[in-house]
Amino acid sequence: MTNRGNFVWYELMTSDAQAAESFYSNVVGWGAQDAGVPNMKYTLLTVDSKPVAGMMTTPEGCNTGVESMWAGYITVDDVDQFASRVKDAGGKVSVEPQDIPNVGRFAVVADPQGAPFTLFKPSMDERGDFPTPPTAGTIGWHELMTSNWKDAFGFYSGLFGWTKGEAMDMGPMGTYQIVERHGQMFGAMMNDPEPGASPVWRYYICVDDITSAESRLKAKGGQVLFGPQEVPGGQWILHGRDPQGVFFALVGNRA
Repeated sequence: MTNRGNFVWYELMTSDAQAAESFYSNVVGWGAQDAGVPNMKYTLLTVDSKPVAGMMTTPEGCNTGVESMWAGYITVDDVDQFASRVKDAGGKVSVEPQDIPNVGRFAVVADPQGAPFTLFKPSMDERGDFPTPPTAGTIGWHELMTSNWKDAFGFYSGLFGWTKGEAMDMGPMGTYQIVERHGQMFGAMMNDPEPGASPVWRYYICVDDITSAESRLKAKGGQVLFGPQEVPGGQWILHGRDPQGVFFALVGNRA
């Protein structure tokens, strides 16, 4: 599988998917369509009519470890085998491997520090001609905030073969370690400067203009937590919370 170890899907579990759809469609520019899943409401978020993410209201009594947050799906060629490897490496399986009819097989897991993610084997290996970053609405960066990035890197490297890129000295905040897949950087890991914070993956949604996106998110009831802040490469980032209280991040140019 050429996509092994690659983030290929993103999913919002939230307290109110209908309200979240209105917010993100306005802020990011996503289209939205019903996935047609029997007996449940699952919304596909689209770029040029092609699905790039999904969202649903968190089911009552859900115990996946990813409630009310954005989650990322990482492709593997054998979900059951990788779920066992997660356990053997000190991680946790929150939802045991199971099938999604006509979509694929998945398991919800967490790394040894507690950051959740989803193992996924799609029914079809390749997704075709889908939009890629920095197209608005795609995910342009993946950032693991954790309690021990060195141990976390060892876990993910052992599972997926990820390698280290540049290590950036952030001063009192520590090291910002770039992570690569097949020689291409796609994200980073660092120790969370907030004591006691739960380890989590952050997913940066691309927007055309960070200033305009900031105005839209404020107008739609969102909250800016940090930024906009310029980062190496000339782009700008912003951290926010949507009206349902879920953390999200944006990345884009500034006009």
